[in-house]
Parts: sequence; structure tokens; C-alpha cells
Amino acid sequence: MPSPFRVGLGHDTHRLEPGNGLVLGGVMIEHDRRAVGHSDADVLLHAITDAILGAAAIGDIGELFPDTDPANRGRDSADMLRVAAARVAEAGWRIENLDCVIFAQRPKILPHRAAIRQRVAEVLGIDTDAVWLKAKTGEGVGPIGRQEAIAAECVALLAQDS
Repeated sequence: MPSPFRVGLGHDTHRLEPGNGLVLGGVMIEHDRRAVGHSDADVLLHAITDAILGAAAIGDIGELFPDTDPANRGRDSADMLRVAAARVAEAGWRIENLDCVIFAQRPKILPHRAAIRQRVAEVLGIDTDAVWLKAKTGEGVGPIGRQEAIAAECVALLAQDS
């Protein structure tokens, strides 16, 4: 008998360059750098999108929103997440909870955590308590520590919708 639960893991990394802020979890954060990407480069929403699609075994963000499609240039990642969440629901699954990590030397995420959690929950139509977020620095090591990159990971738990 198939399990009534599924777990998915999402990961995303974007290069950083001088700029005027980062979009993380659908929230614009003041910063002297920006993430480089085909869409709005929201590394957290991309990781969440892959986590829920993977848990439902219905594809990944690159399949649904290829960077070769001009329609995805500058696209709002919240829109992509909504589309993915609708497909997950159509496949008979509901999101139980998300546990996310942002890997960034700067900016500090803690002052923005509540707003990001609230925005992710709003986009997905779930309770804020079902979204958790923490951050880790690169400790000055590697591309994250040198502020050349930002990354995010998400573990999603889905339950069979009855």
C-alpha cells in the first residue's frame, strides 16, 4: 500500500553580483548585491518549488519553467510556485510543512524571517506555522562565504489529500 506521505528535497544556487537588493521568499531585501538568474532569481522560492514538485514526483522547476523560454525572463518566482502548488494539489497532495535553509554570508536573514515565512505561506495558502526558515553563513569560505553566490534548500512534507 502506498504511503500517504511524501518527502521532497529542493535546492537552488544563484550567482551574486553588485546590485540593489535580493528577492528571497517573495520579499525584497535591501542589499548591495543581487542574484543573477533568468527569472527574478528568488533562490528560496525555487528550492521550495523543486521540493514540492519532487515530493509529488511530477517534475522540476526547469521542466515547467525552462530558462530557454522567453516567457520566463524576469518571471515572478511566486507565480511559478503557485503554478507548481496547483499541480501538486491536482495530483492529490497537500503541503503539510516546509523546512528551509538559506545559505548566505550576507544579508542577515533573521530580521526578515517572519516576513518571508508569512509571504511563502500566503503564496501557498498554508498556515505560517507550516513554514520554517533558518540561515547559515559560509563562514567566509567558498563562493557563499565570499558573497559570490547564494543558495537555498527546502524539505517538503506532502500528505495525500483525502
